[in-house]
Amino acid sequence: MAMIARRSKSSVHLLHEVLFSDHPLPCSYTQRQTYVDVYMKWKKDSFFDSIDTIHRSVQLRPLIALKNCIVSSSPNDYCIPISVISKKGLELGIPIKVARFLRLYPSVFEEFTGPNYNLPWFKLTQRAIELDREEREVYLKFKDDIILRLKKLILMSGREQMLPLKIIQGLQWYLGIPDEFLRKPEDNLDGCFGVVEMEDGLKGLAVNVDGSERFLSVMQMNAMRRGAYSGVEGEAIEFPLYPSKGLRLKRKIADWFDEFQKFPYVSPYEDYSGLNPNSDIAEKRVVGVLHELLSLFVEHAAERKKLLCLRKYLGLPQKVHKAFERYPHIFNLSLMNKTCTAILKEAYCDRGAIEEHPLAKVRKRYIKLMKESEGILKRKRFNNGPIDQGDSKIKDLDCTDDEDKKFTT
Repeated sequence: MAMIARRSKSSVHLLHEVLFSDHPLPCSYTQRQTYVDVYMKWKKDSFFDSIDTIHRSVQLRPLIALKNCIVSSSPNDYCIPISVISKKGLELGIPIKVARFLRLYPSVFEEFTGPNYNLPWFKLTQRAIELDREEREVYLKFKDDIILRLKKLILMSGREQMLPLKIIQGLQWYLGIPDEFLRKPEDNLDGCFGVVEMEDGLKGLAVNVDGSERFLSVMQMNAMRRGAYSGVEGEAIEFPLYPSKGLRLKRKIADWFDEFQKFPYVSPYEDYSGLNPNSDIAEKRVVGVLHELLSLFVEHAAERKKLLCLRKYLGLPQKVHKAFERYPHIFNLSLMNKTCTAILKEAYCDRGAIEEHPLAKVRKRYIKLMKESEGILKRKRFNNGPIDQGDSKIKDLDCTDDEDKKFTT
């Protein structure tokens, strides 16, 4: 009995020491895990799916490439025989036969019978010629702005400050850079650019800037205007959020994102070599790079797969494409045109936040002109029957027995 009493007394004494000791137990610490594996079911947003300037670019891009080909081949008459371009479909990004593509847009390309051998010729309509002149005026007037966007893209590469020309050409459409800028960079770009040899025998475009010159991202400039950023390195800048209708974050994810917003913001133009790639700060930098990248583009959007080639050069992780899914209040993913397009929400939800690209208005006018072709084709079908093959008396060098792959306009 005495033994039991002593054991009980010692147990009580031990419990008293545990409860009132100055040294906390390991289990008494609050354990926090900052990373949350975000998985959200994809939700369609009809607003972003209805933006013509983004989703019509699939047709607009080869159309402008064809227009440029006609202008360069015949700068005075703006006309060309089909034989000159009939085999350039792959080069110009045209998924169907060139002649058929031209006939899809009679408001842009006018067909007529050539002087020899009864071959089809195509020329630009008067409105297309006027738009081409307007486009070239934009390139001249806003040359410095377009060059600055290219410079910023290259400066995102960190210490290297260079990118392969092949990659820049792949993003040329999104940046709104004319062909001659990259064809002869030494003649069209300013003195801070230079063509260099890179590893694997690639030619690259490098930028040499003054070390004292500091480039600010869109996030930093907007935060300064709001008075939420003083320019000191390591400050936290919160990303503006634009939730889609009916899209709500789970409580656990929302709490994690609130903490994520408080982490320091690392500018895309700062050296990132010292960052731990597995840290939350590094992930916030990745989101900042994607935000800045899309803000430089004409439509503030791009096919997601087109951005994957930048991983190695911008210090992005292998699964960078997942960032668009983890932050649905910042980016929208659209599955229109059988591809995945990443869209920067801020550009369309807050018009004053991001400066419009100088080329944006011209492309809108091109799209408006393209749409007029639909009405022209409908009227011709109603009056004359099928017109897809054009005048039956005109030879079509593209004509084969195989059916064309349908090109949806």
